[in-house]
Amino acid sequence: MQLCRAARDDVARVLEELPGRAEREPVVGHGEGGDDTTAIDAAAEKVILERFRGEDVTLVSEEVGVLGNGRFTVVVDPIDGSLNAKRGIPFFSISIAVADGNTMDDVLFGYVYDFGTGEEWTAWRGGGAFLNDTPLTELPKDELEILSFEATTTAYVSENAACFDGVAHRLRIMGSLAITLCHLAAGRVDGVVSLKGARSVDIAAAQLLVRERGLSIELPEAPPFGAAPLDLVARSRVVAALNAELSGRLSAALLG
Repeated sequence: MQLCRAARDDVARVLEELPGRAEREPVVGHGEGGDDTTAIDAAAEKVILERFRGEDVTLVSEEVGVLGNGRFTVVVDPIDGSLNAKRGIPFFSISIAVADGNTMDDVLFGYVYDFGTGEEWTAWRGGGAFLNDTPLTELPKDELEILSFEATTTAYVSENAACFDGVAHRLRIMGSLAITLCHLAAGRVDGVVSLKGARSVDIAAAQLLVRERGLSIELPEAPPFGAAPLDLVARSRVVAALNAELSGRLSAALLG
């Protein structure tokens, strides 16, 4: 927790140093995950790497890939929702998962901090899920009243939205998969679907909040969820909801 909060503060300083689009948007390289690396991504990751330097960890991060060979695996997305961050939309986060192995089942601590709201989401394996140190108590509804799409382009939405007609009542598109999964864990939305294949850096921390609440989360194209590797290679679309019946309905709609 102490390291995660220090990393959060490091990224907050980067955001202050790069205040607008002109500073945040320039492409400075290409990440190990295959996406363009922008100035804000690179600067945020740099301070994260420095923060964990010397710790007994193997670091998995979106831009540089896998570094080190330590006792614990730390999966980091320095800025989840980077397009929002670049445009000044206050819905993006830092996401950090700590694991004692190499799969989702091995994640023992999850940390997501929403820079827009200042909300701190945490979970301990077997110890529950929390918002600002207060245990989560609300659950999603047993109907899909609000469904959140993530990892979207206009093409992804137009190709898929009609498949969920009759499955969910309302759609929301927020722009940060990590925060949206936390919102599911808190009962703010009733279902989550990532229309594009997600990687471990996108979901490793927030999935622990979802699972600690007893909710259902699946990788329809790469089951079982718990065996998913903590690397930058594996990708699968993600669905999550209150229970297996509802997440199954989402999977069926997604896969057609």
